[in-house]
Amino acid sequence: MKVIILAAGVGERMRPLTDHTPKPLLPVGGRPLIVHHIERLARAGFVDLVINVSHLAAKITDYCGDGSRWGVSISYSPEAEPLETAGGIHNALPLLGDGAFLVVNGDVWLDYPFERLAGFSPPHPTIAHLVMVDNPTQHPRGDFGLDKQGLVRELAPGATGFTYAGVGVYTPAFFAGMTPGKLALRPLLDATIRRGLLSAEHYPGHWEDVGTPERLRSLDAALQSGRVPQPVSR
Repeated sequence: MKVIILAAGVGERMRPLTDHTPKPLLPVGGRPLIVHHIERLARAGFVDLVINVSHLAAKITDYCGDGSRWGVSISYSPEAEPLETAGGIHNALPLLGDGAFLVVNGDVWLDYPFERLAGFSPPHPTIAHLVMVDNPTQHPRGDFGLDKQGLVRELAPGATGFTYAGVGVYTPAFFAGMTPGKLALRPLLDATIRRGLLSAEHYPGHWEDVGTPERLRSLDAALQSGRVPQPVSR
């Protein structure tokens, strides 16, 4: 199974840190965010990686290279300007093949065991499968509901659900009919939910949306002190 790590964004909320360093290369726990993903994906058996790049793209390609130092193969999907999540994935589809592929946001940190998704395909007839986590303090209501059959549902008024972790397995069918260009992921997710074609799982482990300098510093301190252990594949 191939993997795309999303690394093209500007990281506006992380400025001034991202003025000269792309967000996935910001260090946390002693190494860049994206390296945490690459190392753990490699240990879980994912060796064919694609990284989409735009903002300060050369810094990512120069740092990560061909991936051989981690025992993986890295290809790059360049974007003249950031195409947002759905647009970036759609642009990279020729590199991702005809089967299901894993998507990992480059600006999150989590201890999810990626090996659970090795060779995974969304259960028929669904066309994508999300990993969802408990809601962080900055997003208390969450993104979506999850029913007992494992299907994602829209949140009812006043209801609380779960937060999309930025990790999921997608099929090319999820992007069928999409026009190339800049597009956020949420409209496609909402349309797929309405069709009853989006499955998910709830993961109760540690997850951080490293969206601000304050959260980055907090996570770094927690990892450096051991209060949040650095995960290994299980």
